[in-house]
Amino acid sequence: MDFRTRSFIATIFLVFLSFSAQAAAVRVDGVRLWSSPGKLQVVFDIASPLRYNLFRLSDPERVVIDLENARRGNIPSGIRSSNGWLKSIRTAPRKGGGLRIVLDLDRSLKPNGYLLKPRGKYGHRLVVDLISQGGDVARSSARPTSGNEARKGEARTRQGKAPPLRTKGRDIVIAIDAGHGGADPGAIGRGKTREKDVVLAIARKLQKMVNGEPGMRAVLIRDGDYFVGLRERIKKARQYKADLFVSIHADSFKHSRARGSSVFTLSTKGASSEAARWLAEKENAADLIGGVRLDDKDEVLASVLLDLSQTATIEASTKVASRILDHLGDVNRLHKSHVEQAGFAVLKSPDIPSVLVETAFISNPEEERKLRSGAHQRKLAKAILKGVRAYFEKYPPPGTYLALRKEGKRYVIRKGDTISTIARRYRVPMEVLRRSNGLDTDLLKVGDVLLIPGTRDG
Repeated sequence: MDFRTRSFIATIFLVFLSFSAQAAAVRVDGVRLWSSPGKLQVVFDIASPLRYNLFRLSDPERVVIDLENARRGNIPSGIRSSNGWLKSIRTAPRKGGGLRIVLDLDRSLKPNGYLLKPRGKYGHRLVVDLISQGGDVARSSARPTSGNEARKGEARTRQGKAPPLRTKGRDIVIAIDAGHGGADPGAIGRGKTREKDVVLAIARKLQKMVNGEPGMRAVLIRDGDYFVGLRERIKKARQYKADLFVSIHADSFKHSRARGSSVFTLSTKGASSEAARWLAEKENAADLIGGVRLDDKDEVLASVLLDLSQTATIEASTKVASRILDHLGDVNRLHKSHVEQAGFAVLKSPDIPSVLVETAFISNPEEERKLRSGAHQRKLAKAILKGVRAYFEKYPPPGTYLALRKEGKRYVIRKGDTISTIARRYRVPMEVLRRSNGLDTDLLKVGDVLLIPGTRDG
């Protein structure tokens, strides 16, 4: 074989290798954006998992993603986010193979990247969270209630019922967590019903019902179609100073016969692993267990304090869960007749009682159909509310509206009553009577209800 022949064969071989390498490179196809309070999520569809490097550059602000052994597929040009944070997406081949993606930003954002496995209609995904440096918190659902709004809420009356007590106790805060969201659709039924959609609908209905209860206020962990990390959900509940965390889901199984509602609390094994995690990071775990810092305690004392906190939290969680399960049984078949335990990450807060409600099996055609019904969603939300209300009526946190109501006698104002006469009758200082009922004036209205502190109904 002469030199020219060998050279020609070598050239053909190199071309073949080049085409083979290109064919083997992971194709990046499509990009989706999900906006949430304080965060923009950029999701790239990829043919298979890959290695990547993520870093931030300034002047101008941009985030660079270097992908190993990857090539550009169908990534549209001219992509911008609705909130204006992302100005454009640029791509270019890298020397030595691979693909560089540049996200041009209008401000400094902290990037966080991770891979997601195939789920539902989505395949492998590379997710890049761009997080506001201001640490924004969800706004719409968690807006703090002002004193005036609280008084207005307490002054509302319901037809056929006595007006609620006008005490100054704080509201009980319920954090409602709609599972999944954004690039994570959750389980998908045969009728293409997505878990993330139905659980958000139930969560919103539950929020409205909770806010209609005297002395209770609900916040939504997510109030839109965007993804919130599991640890971030716990963090948000703590920021809102929640008294209870309720995570709402719709279960799925490999066959369509599985059906029924379930309620989960944290397992002992899950609690043990979480305790180890907190203790390992105790220098960053300040103010996590009832205001007691762990960073200045020795290992044994920190472990005892955390164990006591977790034990009390799990006991409270179980009591709430059993009441919710009882009421869910009135509107849906139960998958198990008892509260179940698991190591779900969203249940692992050491200081907030937490329950996870599997409303139904979205993989069951009959239950999927019900989950799509607004009327059935309201029934499920009402059942959860009844369970939550039953628990807090028996175990109201100290200093809350419900605790003060439980502690005092209800007195209905009659014609001729005055603050001074009621105070003398029950031997309560007038100022205490005013303060306990949030009164800014001594004018009383016939039919209003006062709390007489230090007394009992009966």
